[in-house]
Amino acid sequence: MATFLYRMGKFSYRRRWLVTGLWVLLLALVGVSAGTLSGTMSNSFSIPGTEAQQAIDHLAGRFPQANAGGATARVVFAAPPGSTLTDQALRTTVRDTVEKLKSAPQVANVADPFQANTVSPDGRYAFAQVSYRVQGIELTADDRDALIRTAEAGRINGLTVEVGGDALQSAPETGIAEVIGIAIAGIVLLITFGSLVAAGLPLLTAILGVLIGLAGIMAVSGFVDINANSTILALMLGIAVGIDYALFIVSRYRHELALQTDRAEAAGRAVGTAGFAVVFAGLTVIIALAGLTVVGIPVLASMGLAAAATVALAVLVALTLLPALLGLAGRRITAGRRSLESDAGPAPAGERWARFITRHRVPALIIAVLALVLVAVPATGLRLGVPDDGMSAVDTTQRKAYDLISTGFGAGVNGPLTVVVDADASGDAGTAVARVTNAIKTLNGVVSISPPVTSPDGSTALLTVIPATGPRDQATDDLVADIRHQKAALHAETGAQVSVTGQTAVNIDVSNKINAATMPYLGLVVGLAFLLLMLVFRSVLVPIKATLGFLLSVAATFGAVVAVFQWGWLGSLIGLDEPGPIAPMVPVLLIGILFGLAMDYQVFLVTRMREDHVHGATAQNAVITGFRHGARVVTAAAIIMIAVFGGFAFADQVFIQSIGFALAFGVLVDAFIVRMTIVPAVMSLLDRAAWWLPRWLNRALPNLDIEGEHLVRQLGATTGPVLLKPEPSTTNRR
Repeated sequence: MATFLYRMGKFSYRRRWLVTGLWVLLLALVGVSAGTLSGTMSNSFSIPGTEAQQAIDHLAGRFPQANAGGATARVVFAAPPGSTLTDQALRTTVRDTVEKLKSAPQVANVADPFQANTVSPDGRYAFAQVSYRVQGIELTADDRDALIRTAEAGRINGLTVEVGGDALQSAPETGIAEVIGIAIAGIVLLITFGSLVAAGLPLLTAILGVLIGLAGIMAVSGFVDINANSTILALMLGIAVGIDYALFIVSRYRHELALQTDRAEAAGRAVGTAGFAVVFAGLTVIIALAGLTVVGIPVLASMGLAAAATVALAVLVALTLLPALLGLAGRRITAGRRSLESDAGPAPAGERWARFITRHRVPALIIAVLALVLVAVPATGLRLGVPDDGMSAVDTTQRKAYDLISTGFGAGVNGPLTVVVDADASGDAGTAVARVTNAIKTLNGVVSISPPVTSPDGSTALLTVIPATGPRDQATDDLVADIRHQKAALHAETGAQVSVTGQTAVNIDVSNKINAATMPYLGLVVGLAFLLLMLVFRSVLVPIKATLGFLLSVAATFGAVVAVFQWGWLGSLIGLDEPGPIAPMVPVLLIGILFGLAMDYQVFLVTRMREDHVHGATAQNAVITGFRHGARVVTAAAIIMIAVFGGFAFADQVFIQSIGFALAFGVLVDAFIVRMTIVPAVMSLLDRAAWWLPRWLNRALPNLDIEGEHLVRQLGATTGPVLLKPEPSTTNRR
């Protein structure tokens, strides 16, 4: 494999105009395809097989008038102090607004608050329920603007009008904070390389790879259903790994140029060595993301596959386009400061840090582990829930509408439950409604039950149940569970099928399904990590150590996410207005993505240790020399990832915020505490035992040669390690 990559890198360098031209042509073709073939992306959190989704699907066929699954909006009216909505002028304004809402684009129905009895007991508050023919993500910006304009037109005579609901949910977009993150990455690259050309190449290749990836996703959206958040995740990961992969290869190329004058040869060796590590690191990320398909959740599968495809492009760009651009850059790539991996001059900070950690390995290991365990403590209180309008910024109309409803009607009105009473096609659901209503009234946490709405054929009836608590409250979850617990008894008594749906029930089912899938997916990822690392490092203890370090990183990251987003600690620093449950997809996505990124740093750092050990260094010296070569590069890569992911922590949507924050914090913990503190401490403690592998297993495992030993022998030269003079404090202890 190393030989193949070596030849690929050398070919790309020599045929640089051809390779560059082919990539530019691919960008143009994919861009045209995106412009002509793209479709509408969805933003639904539905999961096939859950009770709430089955009820929605059933209603679509049997009771289409219910508009189940379509977007909804609530236009909330509040009378000025000292007045009520029954005052003639205000009552007329409300009704005029409702009539205008009925003619808004895509609107299927608007419930007049005075006819639907959605006026508060004191007469100061009311809301009109607006039902749309399509899902919220399918509404255009003009559709949403029409809704907002109509509502704003009702703000006369002192009347307050605000709008909430999923009809206002739009596809996530990038903002200035994300651009700032990329700018910070550029600054880090410039400081790291000391050359504008060397710093610009990783940015250029990463952006090109992401553009091709996003255009491809848009083109495919015309043929398959793709979640709207897939583009944000693909952008986030594509930029981060694209920069990192290019950084590792460029730094190795500059190191090779310090040993020889043949630039094509240097490019080939850089791709054959560092490129092999890039392939493996990218493969772990791709497998982890593609593994989301086995969870059985279409939303996660869509996001995982889209991001995996973008990462695969980042790997291909790094292996082919990057060496071609290195050829085009010529001697300018070495301008500026010395190579990141230069062996000249005083001992770099990475070597000094490695000597310090190996000298004080036991206390360093204890302190690092205890710190991560302490940060992980809040994770024991993790609670999942889909963000709603109550977590929107306080100055948004969605949040204002949510608060007005809570004030006028109670928090439960923001999360109504729809109970479906379904008889056989030839049956009459009406006879079962009274029994079902009485059974639900006896449950704790029920404020009211609306009169039933019956389908034209009389076979299906809908009841709206108002809980006493809000949609993100645990008591609401318990009420849904209590209603569903009554299903069997009610079916036996009435012959009707009873199910609970509505947005609140859908969100609960999504959370429960993803929560149930998290631990099996974690087991899959951990098992995969152990097997892959055993292949790479030909060791038993190194994979165990790496896997345990990954689990520590994940636990600490979960703890930080709970503390910030669920408990509200320091949430104001990233613009979080309202703490609440963690979005259900965050834990699973975090496990998959952080696994891949953690393996990046594990591979890039420990591979150099193994490479030096294979080339003759003692086990103790290999820890230090491996750190000397890799620490600065890994540090720069981690800072870049933290900057890119951190930019998304300031996004407008809580879900994107939580993903960005979680990944930035996870990279921070994994790179600087696990890989740069725990790894050298444990490797020093293990000494030669770190590379122990039973003979029978050594014969059975294929030799991937990720350290490039066979390539070096084949070329008849060495790019081997710097053998340090042994220090008694680090080499003579066992």
